Amino acid sequence: MRLESVFITGADGFVGLHVLRVLAARGARVQGAGPGGPPVLPLAGWHVADLRDPDAIAAAIAAARADVVIHLAGQSSAGRSFEIPEETFTINTVGTWNLLEAVRRGAPRARVLIVGTGEVYGPQPEGTRVTEDAPFAPVSPYALSKAAADALAESHGRRGGLDVIRTRSFAHIGPGQTTRFVVPTFAEQIAAIEAGRSEPVLHVGNLDVTRDLTDVRDVVRAYLALIKGGKSGAAYNVCRGEGVKLTEVVRMMIARSRVPIRVEVDPARLRPADVPYLVGDASAIARDVGWRAEVPIERTIDEVLDEWRARAGGGS
Repeated sequence: MRLESVFITGADGFVGLHVLRVLAARGARVQGAGPGGPPVLPLAGWHVADLRDPDAIAAAIAAARADVVIHLAGQSSAGRSFEIPEETFTINTVGTWNLLEAVRRGAPRARVLIVGTGEVYGPQPEGTRVTEDAPFAPVSPYALSKAAADALAESHGRRGGLDVIRTRSFAHIGPGQTTRFVVPTFAEQIAAIEAGRSEPVLHVGNLDVTRDLTDVRDVVRAYLALIKGGKSGAAYNVCRGEGVKLTEVVRMMIARSRVPIRVEVDPARLRPADVPYLVGDASAIARDVGWRAEVPIERTIDEVLDEWRARAGGGS
């Protein structure tokens, strides 16, 4: 599969912008869709379309005439999903249905990458790596919505004849991520403290959890490798395959701070339900397309801190 004509939902989001940059550098013809205006990057076309509007997304798919569809759009915060469960389900599940139906009718020969989450697996035993054949046990409205979207994508491939690949992407971090996620919210606070704008206290939620963290640029490489060589109908974990406690992430970030900082738990940052341990097994993606995570977490943390220092006026 050649990446020449690509349609991306969520092209203006965290991962979407990184995908756009890579594809633009490769000379691909990229079109995007979203409810607002286009991102400030070279695009062959932009379609104003909300995933909750089936007619709008169908018109966008039909007009794009793309060979590849990458579905990145959605409500991506598990924490926020407890506040807006219905909206999360509508965007992530109904929106995926609308997209798949639009492809089935308007671009049935396109290869489709449906990006999901490792959170569909729910809590796992300490020290294990979860594989793609594990049952789903979602604990948040976000994870539940993505589990349903995964099932819809599998069904459209098996019964609808679409060339669909699914991912279960574990937590990923890097420059450009919003403060709805833990690493950038820590970086934002540290940068503000270093700039003298906040008291020297890092406010955190539950740090007694283990996550599988991958750099967003490695994740983009995984998606493009799967589009080129992944097995149609298959689901793939996209992950490093190694766990790190959030306490260790905070320790690394504070060690890089230019001023002393103490840590305090903020009850408002605690989720109603959490996953204590979740680490993925990346054997399938390594076997089928030769991908593995390469960017060290320390480098990613350095770059995220420098990004927020620049925003705070502290330089890099």
